[in-house]
Amino acid sequence: MHAYVLIPGAGGVPWYWHRVAPLLREAGHEAIVVGLPGPDPDAGLPEYTGLVIEAIGGREDVVLVAASLGGFTAPLVAQRVPVRALVLVNAMIPVPGETPGAWWGNTGSAQAREAAAERGGYGTDFDLNLYFLHDVPPEVIASGEDEQFSEADAVFGSVCDFTAWPDVPIRVVAGADDRFFPVSFQQQVARDRLRIRADILPGGHLIALAQPGPLADYLLHV
Repeated sequence: MHAYVLIPGAGGVPWYWHRVAPLLREAGHEAIVVGLPGPDPDAGLPEYTGLVIEAIGGREDVVLVAASLGGFTAPLVAQRVPVRALVLVNAMIPVPGETPGAWWGNTGSAQAREAAAERGGYGTDFDLNLYFLHDVPPEVIASGEDEQFSEADAVFGSVCDFTAWPDVPIRVVAGADDRFFPVSFQQQVARDRLRIRADILPGGHLIALAQPGPLADYLLHV
């Protein structure tokens, strides 16, 4: 039995994983969904890291799974507690000493997003429905209306103070239909920063809400 520890993205809402966690449990594994204080103006990466480590407790055979902004918390956790594997899902992949706020410009994410929009024929101005919810079923969107929180600015100035990625298997999952972090952009960042090839699954940026089955199947084979 593995312990899958699931880190959400911006906002820190554990509801993001509510369609994936039951599938992992049905397969006989433990799924621990961590809630993070995204709206807290006094909470940054150190606080996020502490909460994930607390959730792991004394568990062994941990598969750490991080979505989007959660990619900045993952290496800090893996530096302090042993994990069996690390999976980054449509994630921001940091380098040591980087802040989430600097990541956007360092990677060229905005330019990649706008270029993909022009190629795809949809708007370049950011819109929540266009970039995040375009492939999430309406009933899922409706069920999460009270589960959405904005991310405070604090974390974006918080330094990702790790020395190196852990010497464990690391996987990068990129949603084929991700409009926020286009798949070609994610592939390039994974090559540049981790020297690995991203695996492509169906789904947009909120892949755990849009395509929970394929994502859970992928995680079960890590």
